[in-house]
Amino acid sequence: MATKPPSRAPIVERVAGWSVRHRKTAVFGWLLLVVAAVVVGQRLGTQNLNSYDPGQAGRAERVLAQPVVQQPDSESVLVQGRSASQTYGHDPQLREAVRQVVAALRSVPASAAAIQSPLTSPGLVSGRSALVTFNVAGNPDNDDQAVVPAMNAVTAVAAQYPALKIEEAGGASLDRATNNITGQDFRKAEVTSVPVSLVLLLIVFGALIAAGIPLLLAGTAVISAISLLAIPSRWLPIDSTTSSIVLLVGMAVGIDYSLFYLRRTREERAAGHDTTEALRIAAGTSGRAIVVSGLTVMIALAGLFLTGIDVFSGIAVGTIMVVGVAVLGSLTFLPGILSMLGKWTDRGRIPFLGKRRTAAADSRFWGLLARAVVRRPLAWGGVATAVLLVLAVPVLSLHLEDPGIHDLPSSVPVVRALVDISDAFPGGPEPAEVVVTGSDLGGKTVSAAVAALHAQVAATHGAIREPITTAMFGNDQVLVVSVPLAGGGTDATSNAALATLRGQALPATLGQVPGISYSVTGLTAGNHDFDAQLSKTIPWVFAFVLGLAFLLLMTTFRSVYIPVLSIGLNLLSVGAAYGLMVLIFQDGHLEKLLGFSAYGGITPWLPLFMFVLLFGLSMDYHVFILSRIRELWLGGASARDAVTSGIARSAGVVTSAAVIMVAVFSLFATLSIIEFKIFGVGMAVAVLIDATVVRGVLLPAGLALLGDRAWGWRSRRPVPSHAVDKSLATHA
Repeated sequence: MATKPPSRAPIVERVAGWSVRHRKTAVFGWLLLVVAAVVVGQRLGTQNLNSYDPGQAGRAERVLAQPVVQQPDSESVLVQGRSASQTYGHDPQLREAVRQVVAALRSVPASAAAIQSPLTSPGLVSGRSALVTFNVAGNPDNDDQAVVPAMNAVTAVAAQYPALKIEEAGGASLDRATNNITGQDFRKAEVTSVPVSLVLLLIVFGALIAAGIPLLLAGTAVISAISLLAIPSRWLPIDSTTSSIVLLVGMAVGIDYSLFYLRRTREERAAGHDTTEALRIAAGTSGRAIVVSGLTVMIALAGLFLTGIDVFSGIAVGTIMVVGVAVLGSLTFLPGILSMLGKWTDRGRIPFLGKRRTAAADSRFWGLLARAVVRRPLAWGGVATAVLLVLAVPVLSLHLEDPGIHDLPSSVPVVRALVDISDAFPGGPEPAEVVVTGSDLGGKTVSAAVAALHAQVAATHGAIREPITTAMFGNDQVLVVSVPLAGGGTDATSNAALATLRGQALPATLGQVPGISYSVTGLTAGNHDFDAQLSKTIPWVFAFVLGLAFLLLMTTFRSVYIPVLSIGLNLLSVGAAYGLMVLIFQDGHLEKLLGFSAYGGITPWLPLFMFVLLFGLSMDYHVFILSRIRELWLGGASARDAVTSGIARSAGVVTSAAVIMVAVFSLFATLSIIEFKIFGVGMAVAVLIDATVVRGVLLPAGLALLGDRAWGWRSRRPVPSHAVDKSLATHA
């Protein structure tokens, strides 16, 4: 009778085996790939494509981006008496200060143009306040730099009048402040994340070389991915924010994957296997888990494409790229360098840590907890579920609203100036812009329609306001009509005013002119259309991510119960993180501790982006632990013994990886912009909940209740002897 030929090893083991046999080729080939990516990135250079809002606002923005439209940013200088008696009509010092501001701006014609003041426009006076307005001269693409001489001139005048409040704000000065603060914040996060990660890795491994390997893989993956962003930047908007998110995600997954692989290799060596055999076992177990979790992360991030929003598409490409590169490095570079180093991996031991950390061992705490949960799964699981549901309750009051000027700290001078200008001259921080294209834009018919628009101010009961102004560009190719709206720019009042403008005022005026078309953009319109597109596409993103994750997990674990349990636990942890996010940032708790001012809402894009990222990253831990439990069950352990031993053996490395990720995300809570704070705190809390309550209590409780049914519709099959955990007897 013919014998059955031996089956081929899984592809992950074959790739790792090749890397071990050709370790120099694998290691130096990887480094050469990194160098090649850097060279390609430098040669091509990253294109700075504009990012447009969806919908009608985006159509108008594309017209405004045409070369024929040179629309400068406008700036306002507030000159205000500090007491109620200092009115413009009765205080000569206030009037003289206005003249000095106008003279100072005229002295820098390369920075300020089209200056308007109470000297020429009496309407720019309100009690003790006077307003001087001007356009930033020069190339509109460089307004944040061109405005500097004008800002310096205004600052010099303000120093001469300490009894008055003289401050400047506008589109260019706000952009300058935002760019400066954002750049400083991301540099702070980038510079701090690496040393923090290194210190925590030293504590985890107790050896300098072992701690450096995860940073080496993560760092090279990030460098490669950021360099290769030059390729998709030809058709997608890629900016510094995208690069920073790629850095964050790349460091997270690169360190996680290295931890899983390295800890399993050290564990097998401690069990008596040589380096080659230990790497083969690690490839078949941790390597397989890395592939599955990597695919899950990429699937989750791919859901961002369904939003149809430019900036999300750029982020999705970058993060998928860095995760793919990290997985590739884990399958090739890691086995190669670990084989090359051999026992040198444990060199450079840290005093008091090195001896204790070198030998892999079960986690006593997580083992005891898992055994307690498995004995009473309903009690433990019920309490943990109730706690997370209570934490998630505030989600019911979630209010999505753009922060507007509240995005920056109130201590920033331009923010204080914007608030003061808005209080003195109500009417919204930025007018809506009606962008008109078509034929005969300078003709009588269009002019009559614009005049009729003025008449709509009274009919809309203050929703749209004066002064309505017009500007023509490119030999009557583009007409821009600026219409002030009620409200603060991003609140419900402004959105209602926008709806009135789009649905009532414009159809009754410009909508009656044949041969032209118009679209409305501006601060309110851009935020409204962005939020509307998100609301429309979020259900599809959720369905895509959850559906594909279900199929992938079902195929991987050959079970229907495992993906249902996994998705349910992930949604529970994400819901709890959302609830805490609402409690802290929307309701204003911990304002002083975290250094922010609540504005009563949460930035609309954050919940979706956090869901996609959290769902993917949490699967790293989930797949790793489930793979270890299933490995023990297939090796002959009972369902409950497999759970307790698998948790005890794998929870330590998961906890280590989670602590590093929580520390890195927590750095964002120290940054200035409120969106970064929300993101950092929300992600840190979610990862902490996921790695403790979910993986330590709810997962073993769910698996204990399911028993053997959890592992699928097929009968148990034998696996190689290395898969049978020798510590099972101690956990039985």
